[in-house]
Amino acid sequence: MKNMVKTARLQMNLTQQQLAELTGVTRQTISLIEKGKYNPTLKLCLDICYTVNKSLDELFWIDKEEL
Repeated sequence: MKNMVKTARLQMNLTQQQLAELTGVTRQTISLIEKGKYNPTLKLCLDICYTVNKSLDELFWIDKEEL
């Protein structure tokens, strides 16, 4: 799954640690999500979206050829 979490986080002037605290996960989890090495739950995806004021489809997607 691809994402724009890092870009959105930086636009909100948040560190990985701050985003982690706001969404109830560890900084390491945010780092792995940003690198595309961890697929978050739908709930965590939505928590991140609400925190950075973006919609789900703005932040997360899967390319058709990856399905």
